[in-house]
Amino acid sequence: MEVRLERATNQDAQSIFNIQVEAFMPLLNTYKDSETNPANETIERVQIRINRADGGFYKILTEDKLVGAICVYWKEDVQFWISPMFILPSYQGKGIAQKTILLVEEMFPQAESRELATLLEEERNCHLYEKMGYSKTGISKKLNDRATLIFYKKIC
Repeated sequence: MEVRLERATNQDAQSIFNIQVEAFMPLLNTYKDSETNPANETIERVQIRINRADGGFYKILTEDKLVGAICVYWKEDVQFWISPMFILPSYQGKGIAQKTILLVEEMFPQAESRELATLLEEERNCHLYEKMGYSKTGISKKLNDRATLIFYKKIC
């Protein structure tokens, strides 16, 4: 399945927001992490990510259909942060996330490190990131009794 990334614009905000809510709502229902779950964010937050001076949102397209998005920004010139990344539930499990990560890594070859966070309880996400060469940093943040955020880093 062909996957490509395209820089998002303000005109994409509503579509990205809708996909973000659809992708994260099952996690919100499971983990009740209402303060941190992207399903609870506003469209204004999506617009802020789109317009970041130190990065931006990229649409994830397959067969010219918008199926998700990924936000990439740099903490420093060579230290990149990926968050959030999401894909429509009907397109998950098809290798799109893996291809998206590879495309982002190709887009920013100057990165000396890439970092991200995910829920410890989401084993498929953890497996994906570890398969892509990301290692647990040992840092975690308990969100509530059901969910713990863990941090990953990949040294390039």
